[in-house]
Amino acid sequence: MRRIILSTESGADLPRDLAEKYAVQVVPMHVIMDGKDYLDGSLPVVNIYEYYERTKKIPSTAATNVHEYQEFFLKIKEQFPGCVIVHIGYTSKASASFQSAVIASEDYEDLHLIDALNVTGGLAAIVLYAVKLLEEEPSIEPERLIEKIEAVVPKSRLAFIPGSLDFLRAGGRVSNIAYLGGALLKIKPVIELIDGKLVSTKKYRGKMGAVAERLMSEYLSEYNIDREQLYLLYSLGLDASIKERMDEIAKEAGFRNVRWIQAGAMISTHAGPGGFGIAGLEV
Repeated sequence: MRRIILSTESGADLPRDLAEKYAVQVVPMHVIMDGKDYLDGSLPVVNIYEYYERTKKIPSTAATNVHEYQEFFLKIKEQFPGCVIVHIGYTSKASASFQSAVIASEDYEDLHLIDALNVTGGLAAIVLYAVKLLEEEPSIEPERLIEKIEAVVPKSRLAFIPGSLDFLRAGGRVSNIAYLGGALLKIKPVIELIDGKLVSTKKYRGKMGAVAERLMSEYLSEYNIDREQLYLLYSLGLDASIKERMDEIAKEAGFRNVRWIQAGAMISTHAGPGGFGIAGLEV
């Protein structure tokens, strides 16, 4: 029986302890700050916010390139001889990273790519679903595993409120954001993944505590999320009282497991400090 190894990008914000526990391989994306290229995961998030406060400039991000993927897949093959790699990738609609993986995969056999059409916690939810499948059925055939993962891709629901419109505008990933009006009226947009694209679907007005609670309520009303697991996302700077209240709401809603996921450097470059989000899988 050949071992199946799961892999993904750093843009999944997969908690390090879970990646290590389940041997999920993570390839870093890039953050470019002050002309220097940093691998996502090696740059403390606080450095991004300090840089912005000092310069009023926001770092940019870049996808994992073909050469990096070639080396990444080769390293996995050397570390786990004879393995089958199932790569669950960051949405191809918001980054060139997945296309780089497609090109790099031509050099390898027993390598399968899945476009998760999602980012951060929405992508992590799919990866951890795959982890659970492998844990429950270690001898599952790769084709069957891939089939199950692909079936859950459209069921992964992610919604988040960025902490800063400055960061969101600079990232340029959301085409329908009304930045100026939002900044003047203190409006906080809700960003969701629709067919793999980042789209502003709603706008709330008020402080983060109130809008986070409203987002949680509407999200749970709109989507029938599996009560076994909920992922709550945050970028550094989110008030602890908000996190406590979100935990209370999740418990009241009947979720058996709640996992907080901190946005890494790459995602934080788009979301800004103090952002909040929710991710889960529909049943």
